[in-house]
Amino acid sequence: MSTPIHRTSTRQSAAVLTSAQQRREGSRTGSTSARSTEHALLAMQARAGNRATTAAVQRARDTARDPARDTERDRAAENGGPSAGAKKNYRDRIAALLDRFKKNLEPIDTFIKGFQTPTNAAFTQQAAVSANEGLKHSAAASGTSAASGNLLTEAAGTVVSGMDAYKNMKDAKKHETGANHHTAKKKAKSKGADAVVGAANSGSYSAAIAKEVTKVQKAADAAVASEASGIASASIGAIKGMRSVFRVGGAARKYKEVKSLGDPHVVHAGSLARLNESREQAGWAAAEAYVALDAYWAHDGPERLELVSEAIDAAWEAMGEARDAAESLHRAEKDVEKLSTVQGYAKKKQLTKMGKETVSGGGESTKAAAGIVTAVAAGTVGLASNPVGWGLAGAGAGLVLGVTMYKALRAATKRYEEVHHPERWAPKGETPEEAASRKESLKHALKFWKKVSKGERQAMAREIYALAAGPDISGSGSTTAEMRESARSLLIALKSGPAKHKLEPEAWVETLNDPAKTGDWIQEIAEQLASG
Repeated sequence: MSTPIHRTSTRQSAAVLTSAQQRREGSRTGSTSARSTEHALLAMQARAGNRATTAAVQRARDTARDPARDTERDRAAENGGPSAGAKKNYRDRIAALLDRFKKNLEPIDTFIKGFQTPTNAAFTQQAAVSANEGLKHSAAASGTSAASGNLLTEAAGTVVSGMDAYKNMKDAKKHETGANHHTAKKKAKSKGADAVVGAANSGSYSAAIAKEVTKVQKAADAAVASEASGIASASIGAIKGMRSVFRVGGAARKYKEVKSLGDPHVVHAGSLARLNESREQAGWAAAEAYVALDAYWAHDGPERLELVSEAIDAAWEAMGEARDAAESLHRAEKDVEKLSTVQGYAKKKQLTKMGKETVSGGGESTKAAAGIVTAVAAGTVGLASNPVGWGLAGAGAGLVLGVTMYKALRAATKRYEEVHHPERWAPKGETPEEAASRKESLKHALKFWKKVSKGERQAMAREIYALAAGPDISGSGSTTAEMRESARSLLIALKSGPAKHKLEPEAWVETLNDPAKTGDWIQEIAEQLASG
């Protein structure tokens, strides 16, 4: 449905460029070569966007026809019965197709927002200053193509977010308490907000398309359309900027909560000292037992063998106690290091989130200011004749683009490490997968539509759970009570405590000690590490 729109935009762009060139050849023959570059750039932008969008649609269709994926979904749906499984399978296919379609469009959308839209604004300003109608119409045609691409991406994202919100709302009702309930409830809120913002943003892009179309058609109400588009752009920019402020606030509060737990080396200095004292006492007891054993060996009385046997048993028991004390101290020291590492990681994630949201929110606020300037200029001195408007738009787009590129680079690096160094973050006790070659790893890194499933965050979530879990969980039986309590305090600081799970503290502790809920807990902790 979206492809004909883009093809029409391309034909409009070509027609406008041709008519503009013919007018210039008749009236301004001497300046043709100087201005043809501008028109060629605008035409190139429009055509590149249309072709890339068409390729994205084809890639999404190919994914929808992937038989391996279909087999997996069919097998997963069997547990719900034939009828329920068919409905779920159908819904999942639509969601997967739209999600893949959106992710294939995101690089195009990034190019449009970061390069094409600011460039169009600059050419529009230049056309207004020089009263160049041909350049104005060419920029408007390119702007129509850009806004159409933005609208297509945003509309797909809005539908995907709405479907995710609905699915997670059902999951939250299904799991009334526990980690699954909290994870689903949090996602439902987040995706619901994404759907609302996406719908508003789609309206803003629709207004932008209307604005550019009125320019192309030389409509008399072009100023009104430009003013409406500026107001819509300012409103959505303000909404996104305010949402970033709330996210920064949430990350700051979580950072403060984690920091208030204190340095584990200091908090557990007393317990480590007590364990060290126990180790030393056990060591002295073992040494005394061996001294007694030597003394009984030198005894010549008839009870010598009986005394030596008892001394050997005492020495063996003392050595066992000394070994256990040393192991307990060593385990506690390792746990302190682990707790310090995961707390540092949690604080770093929140600081990074604060930085990204601050820059992104600043970019959206700047774009909102640009929309206000555009609306004022359209209502007073003419369409986009104020250079402040497109200057602010370019600055805002640059900030948002910087954050987007940073996220994309970080994600690509993680995907590369995931397959090239699988042993780095592999779960303990599991044999890591075979490392992929550099070429295959680079190919995997470029699959921007795939999420990292075996990275540092997942490894840190496993470490936190191992420290907080109960004695029935494999690998957690030797954790000291003090260390386990500190790890559970970290969970509460990460907003995964009893209140968030709608459980009493005792029931919450029981879920931590339930092997059947291990996967749910690790997923919950990983989600909370990434969110504010």
